[in-house]
Amino acid sequence: MSTGPGTTTSSPVRPRLATSLATPEVGWTTRADVIVVGSGIAGLTAALRLRRRVPRVLLVTKTVLDSGSTRWAQGGIAAALAPEDSPAEHLDDTLVAGVGLCDEDAVRALVTEGPARVRELVSLGANFDRTPEGEIALTREGGHHRDRIAHAGGDATGAEISRALIAALEAVRGDPGIEVLEHALVLDVLTAADGTACGVTLHVIGEGSRDGVGAALGRAVVLATGGIGQVFQSSTNPREATGDGIAAALRAGAEVADLEFVQFHPTVLWLGQNARGQQPLISEAVRGEGALLVDVNGVRFMPGVHEMAELAPRDVVAKAIVRQMAATGSSHVFLDARHLGRDFLRRRFPTIVNALSGHRFDLAEDLIPVAPAQHYHSGGIRVDAVGRSSVAGLYAAGECSCTGVHGANRLASNSLLEGLVFAHRIVDDVSTRISHGDLPQREPSARPGPAGLLPATARVKIQRAASAGPGVIRTAAGLSATAADLARISSGVPVEVPAGAQKLDVTHGTAEWETMNLHAVATALTASAALREETRGGHYREDFPAASEKWLGRLVARLNPDGELETRFAALPEGKL
Repeated sequence: MSTGPGTTTSSPVRPRLATSLATPEVGWTTRADVIVVGSGIAGLTAALRLRRRVPRVLLVTKTVLDSGSTRWAQGGIAAALAPEDSPAEHLDDTLVAGVGLCDEDAVRALVTEGPARVRELVSLGANFDRTPEGEIALTREGGHHRDRIAHAGGDATGAEISRALIAALEAVRGDPGIEVLEHALVLDVLTAADGTACGVTLHVIGEGSRDGVGAALGRAVVLATGGIGQVFQSSTNPREATGDGIAAALRAGAEVADLEFVQFHPTVLWLGQNARGQQPLISEAVRGEGALLVDVNGVRFMPGVHEMAELAPRDVVAKAIVRQMAATGSSHVFLDARHLGRDFLRRRFPTIVNALSGHRFDLAEDLIPVAPAQHYHSGGIRVDAVGRSSVAGLYAAGECSCTGVHGANRLASNSLLEGLVFAHRIVDDVSTRISHGDLPQREPSARPGPAGLLPATARVKIQRAASAGPGVIRTAAGLSATAADLARISSGVPVEVPAGAQKLDVTHGTAEWETMNLHAVATALTASAALREETRGGHYREDFPAASEKWLGRLVARLNPDGELETRFAALPEGKL
């Protein structure tokens, strides 16, 4: 159904989701001033800075410290570091990529504060690649009109940033003001009687310092849990990216926004129709250095699509590839980097060269089969300029958040910068509020609404439904079918689990809880994609192929106390377009 600015919308039958996960009773409790969830660039930055600003911080990560999405970032981190570049030009490129939906104030904060934050990474020990003159080497990626992408190890930027931040954290591991809890899946955000966030429940997965399900209570909670890639059959995201933060925030009553804007990376190594899980990414930086896209007939097709050809924004390239695949009856196209030369490719892209070699491809000699796969999520937990969500005491940063920076489509290499800049902003706000007594510790209260659990076997069904509905190309019929499939899956969710129910088998609990998170995110994403009847950025509706000014705003969703998904349209304020 269509909507207009300022209206409240829903599907004819509102999807109903659990407002908490069915879990065993809490067996232990710990306390900290601030709980940070996630160990990517946003979570590590927040924890390191909070350690100097509040008495006690607890950093919780799902597996080990370096397992998040940050370490997989190949291309680099964007910032106006060159003398001939400027934050204003970076802002312009970001707004163009966001196709009218960026929050300009948020983007201005990103591009203005970004250069100093990147230089702070250098002072922390991050080793970016250098020019012969000793300056940070910069390259260009799609959507950028300047060379402003700082990279490390050629194509291992995220790994180097992660290494530097983890080294800084390890140096203070003995500090009683900070605790790191690894192998811990956060289950739910705890809320007080007034709805304020006051901690989390979490499950230590076998190797942590505590056993089973516990509670960590805090004055504030910072979610930095990464993306939603495992909602789909094929993604560049690590296997840990199951949308845990967004799902937990939804269950706590927080607003989410822009869920329909999913970025599909154009050049992911095509490994056949049956490939599942995390797929090898071939960075946009390869095209930035001059690689070309050709179809299965050897025809280059991007120059006729966009003035920037292979360096057009990612949504443009991904859709062009899908169309070319359809026109040629093929399941992939090819990336041609052969003319760049073996020595250059090995020096500039050692990680990619080695990864391709493992699949028996030679970047210097072979045409590389590629196809779009889910890569990044521009939406997430709706936050303001300092990272506050709509739930008091709950913050979000990085890919799980929606700051408005990305709008309908993320500009290449803005993601690491966003996590870095807004983590700093969150720390400033949280520490100030704690020092002023504005964030007292509250005690958790039981939430109304159903608790639930899904069998792990439902994951494949969820991924298949999400890939068929809110995939690269979307239609009303496809989205309706996905919504129906997801509703059928949720009909098996046991709800209203009574107090004192038989203890769940926590040995297999992680897979079931992750499946619940995937289902919640897929349901909310599908609902938003069905409502936005236009094509914009990462949201491509084949039945509504044009953008419409009517849709210059965000779709905001939340669960009401009964677990029903409510969606409203929020027009962008004047001056934000």
